[in-house]
Amino acid sequence: MKLYYAETFNPRRACAVARYLEAPVDYVRVDLARGEHRQPPYLALNPNGKVPLLVDGDLRLWEADAIMVHLAAQAGSDLWPSVPAQQVEAVRWLSWNQAHFLRHGGALYFEHLIKPWLGMGEADAVAVAEAEKFFRHFAAVLDAHLAAHEWLVGDRLGVADFAVSTPLGWAKEARLPLEGFEHLARWHGQLQALPAWREPFPQMAAAA
Repeated sequence: MKLYYAETFNPRRACAVARYLEAPVDYVRVDLARGEHRQPPYLALNPNGKVPLLVDGDLRLWEADAIMVHLAAQAGSDLWPSVPAQQVEAVRWLSWNQAHFLRHGGALYFEHLIKPWLGMGEADAVAVAEAEKFFRHFAAVLDAHLAAHEWLVGDRLGVADFAVSTPLGWAKEARLPLEGFEHLARWHGQLQALPAWREPFPQMAAAA
């Protein structure tokens, strides 16, 4: 298997799960700054021109959440629940994350990290204020759930935890408003204890 990635938001969770599972993948870094994701060889594999991408035999699988589930299923890991009701619960959190938590955390990531990196100027104060407002709202939803649960689904580590935690990998740099969410902080601490979550990318893991 080959896992195409860059050190950005969405590939983080796919790489973290691959590392956690010690999956037999070859990591292929896509240089976004040089536009490798827009070149014909890559577009032939993923017409979206995005990362991550998993190539497993004849399978060309894009979207980080799908890649995580595939890797967990291939490994026979309980990162992907075997109980149908818990599978539905995991899908709920994956969907919630994409629509809400990751969306607004990603907006702050874009304003505070990506815009300066691309030379697009200062963060937009209006966009930042709106993203912070919605991020706090959905962080409160997450915090309330974690008040009664050690992990998101079935009280054991799963793909939903890797997915929802994605913005926290850049919490300081993206200036995420996390103050006051004690249960979220406890959960974040549990994730921080996992080398695969702390250092998901090959260079980070090698340095560690």
